[in-house]
Amino acid sequence: MSHRRCRLPVTGTALAALLLTGCAEPAGPAGRPPGDGAQADAQTRALPPVVDHVRTRDRVVFLTYDDGAERHPRVTALIRDRRLPVTLFLTDTVAGPAYADLARLRSVGASLQNHTLDHRSLRGLPYAGQRAEICGQQRKLRSRFGVRPHLFRPPHGRYDTTTLRAAADCGITAVVLWRVQVTGSGRGFTYTRGERRLHPGDIVSVTEPGRTEELLAEIEQRGLRVARLEDYL
Repeated sequence: MSHRRCRLPVTGTALAALLLTGCAEPAGPAGRPPGDGAQADAQTRALPPVVDHVRTRDRVVFLTYDDGAERHPRVTALIRDRRLPVTLFLTDTVAGPAYADLARLRSVGASLQNHTLDHRSLRGLPYAGQRAEICGQQRKLRSRFGVRPHLFRPPHGRYDTTTLRAAADCGITAVVLWRVQVTGSGRGFTYTRGERRLHPGDIVSVTEPGRTEELLAEIEQRGLRVARLEDYL
């Protein structure tokens, strides 16, 4: 398979939601790191990219869920039966009681990634607080599943430059938002920017797992397939 990784931060407003916890609208970085010229550029280059879409010629899209997918039997059956390579961004206080179920989903191809310990809104918090939330969940997931996530989704989709610094220091290589959102209200999907249809490389946030079958039908109709996000980031 040939693909090209997205290495640049994504611009534009991105909507956000945490499954079953009611998330608000996201916001991007508050600004560049302190300093100017070569110093600021060097700091920026060290930060992980923020992505809502992957640049690729492959006809693939990426399905992501923020906690809770394991509570929907039809969704877990879909993941198992089709061996869907979905990505689950996990908050310890939300998903912790279901870690045994998540281990079973991981065994059939689901990827477990970081969504903080407590689902605190990170933007504006001091570095120490943000690092504790991100690194703490890194340790939890490594202890429970033997994995060290390299992808991170900030709660509510809200982050700032401090978030990116803390994420990098915790071993995160990409901060993942989304261009497409599947919610429980109305029909169709929500697009944070660009053309209002699925495109190759789109990252999809499924905040209403019950609509997964509808989403899969749309993906197939568009001549696309679901791929592992970790293979592209």
